[in-house]
Amino acid sequence: MASAPAGPALDADVIVVGAGAAGAAAAYHLAARGWRVRLLEAGRLPRAKPCGGGMAASVQGLFPFDLSPAVDRVITRVRFTWCLEDPVIADLPGEAPFWIVRRSRLDHFLVEQAVGCGADLLEASAVEEITREGDHWRVQTSAGRRLSARAVVIADGAHSVFGQQLGIGSPQPRFASTVSVEVEGEVLEPDTAHFEFGLVRHGFSWAFPRQGGLSIGVGSFIGREPLEAEAVLGRLLPSLGLPPDSGERRVSPLRVWDGHHRLHHDGGAVVVGDAASLVDPFLAEGLRPALLSGTRAAEALDRWLGGEARALEGYSERMRAEWGQSMAWGRRIAQVFYRLPRVGYQLGVKRPTAPRRIAQILSGEMGYGDIAQRVIRRLMFNRSPN
Repeated sequence: MASAPAGPALDADVIVVGAGAAGAAAAYHLAARGWRVRLLEAGRLPRAKPCGGGMAASVQGLFPFDLSPAVDRVITRVRFTWCLEDPVIADLPGEAPFWIVRRSRLDHFLVEQAVGCGADLLEASAVEEITREGDHWRVQTSAGRRLSARAVVIADGAHSVFGQQLGIGSPQPRFASTVSVEVEGEVLEPDTAHFEFGLVRHGFSWAFPRQGGLSIGVGSFIGREPLEAEAVLGRLLPSLGLPPDSGERRVSPLRVWDGHHRLHHDGGAVVVGDAASLVDPFLAEGLRPALLSGTRAAEALDRWLGGEARALEGYSERMRAEWGQSMAWGRRIAQVFYRLPRVGYQLGVKRPTAPRRIAQILSGEMGYGDIAQRVIRRLMFNRSPN
């Protein structure tokens, strides 16, 4: 709880750069604890973002308010295919294990909660520079404003450069290539998420149901070969009963987890969400680590602002324990699976227990470390030519 508010010379206790899922979560938790928060957003809300929209329902535990107003669909089943054939279907555990959301709705909803707790939202305020001045931070915006605060949360997404400038987060981020398509139309299986592993080199494609349509995407996660998205969509869309040219293509990079990094600056800066390179390197989940990191960063900043000098170290350590350790195994699985995809599908996905294990990972019930050694050993020692 706030006990040492910003002095009159400072604009806020904390400036949050970026009002996406991670930034909005951090702003909410800090404002709810009584700190003065300025939340800066480059655009205007609500705004769409390229994103598959899949999110583990377990993130509800990070918030005291109900997230269901931001949920578009509840997924209870996953369907896996190899080149649109050889399907494997698995029911997800729990009553509401996996959600589909629209970023325009989720981000705006979280921002509204933050503003309701006292956070000050500044839209059309892209940040151009973050500098350390004495015992506080100075933030320069594209609107010509110079704001100051004791602490800063870097949450401006995959293209962020501020973490690197401050020496926190990944020094050389690794990006996955993705193309997403939003298509309006009838949804035949409103409770089923489809993952297709055979059409994409070094990756997968997906089709998630939404209200009134589908969220479809293609992603490549290892290697440097160009993503042949049109060739994939030319087969995937007709398999869903859609013309191959349906929807507007949106290209977006995913800044995937690439190792354990320091996520805090001792002077009161933290990096969260996509800016912190937290996206799952195997299944591309980004919303759960965004909300988790925003929440954990706010908890650590609350203690730091209250006088606990080493509290921010706890943020880096906790993200390593709660997310990074699982992602280290997920990265190893991805490197083997996507190089031997047919073997991976036959010996991994098609094993009787595998679909449920993947479902448990998607729902947040299980981490990659729980299955990784068995999976990698099975793929490496049973491989055959693709």
